[in-house]
Amino acid sequence: MSTRIDRYIQKLIVTDPLMQPLYKDAIQDLKLPPGSRGLDVGCGVGFQCLLLADAVGPEGHVTGLDITPEFLTYGAEMVKNSGFMNSVTLEDGDMNALPFGDNTFDWLWSANCAGYPTREPLPMVKELARVVKPGGKIALLIYAFQMLLPGYPALEARLNATAAGIAPFTVEMKPETHHLRVLGWFQKAGLEDVSVRTFVGEVHSPLSEEIRSAVEALIDMRWGSAEPEMPQEEWALFRRLTEPNSPEYILNLPGYCGFIAVSMFQGKVV
Repeated sequence: MSTRIDRYIQKLIVTDPLMQPLYKDAIQDLKLPPGSRGLDVGCGVGFQCLLLADAVGPEGHVTGLDITPEFLTYGAEMVKNSGFMNSVTLEDGDMNALPFGDNTFDWLWSANCAGYPTREPLPMVKELARVVKPGGKIALLIYAFQMLLPGYPALEARLNATAAGIAPFTVEMKPETHHLRVLGWFQKAGLEDVSVRTFVGEVHSPLSEEIRSAVEALIDMRWGSAEPEMPQEEWALFRRLTEPNSPEYILNLPGYCGFIAVSMFQGKVV
């Protein structure tokens, strides 16, 4: 894989074993009705489509929507080989102008997509609600935080304060578009029973090769481009801690422990 999108897909594949347990916990918490029909907005390569399809059973159906053709191409092949061909459909489309009629779906899910609006969030939330039947749920899953450099809280805090660390939010964006404002978006859009729950996962030694690779990829995704904003000495320390050939490589700690978390915001369509 050589293009930027292909490299990103590869990172999604590598980090999936780390993130999948959190998504499974969130989906279980939703208690989706067996046989129901739902929409996964910004489905990416379709990993959560398969989890959602498993949750609603063989009589249910999940439609995955994404605007990136490369994601859909990879996802279509994955669905084909998954055993969920009759339960999952992938379509091209924009979350700000959904290509579906009113009241089409029993519920809507979006992980790391609709919760990161690039425009005003209220019209987007109303558009999501438009395609969900009254009484149906909208669930937006947001990547919340990570603690992956045990013993170096100041370094991790500085990394988290860079543009890479706060992405996809930027300092130029309005505070009300930050993802921790989702409950307010839902309330303004007229959703009821709005709530949030955070799911935390841990990684600790001994690390399997699969999980080790996933943590390495996540560290690179979160902070790999932070160098321009980091003091030289702190960036050099970060590289020593995260370079596999370094004697200070942090994942080789006998007692390594780290945490990742995702938050799920949900509301009911009236």
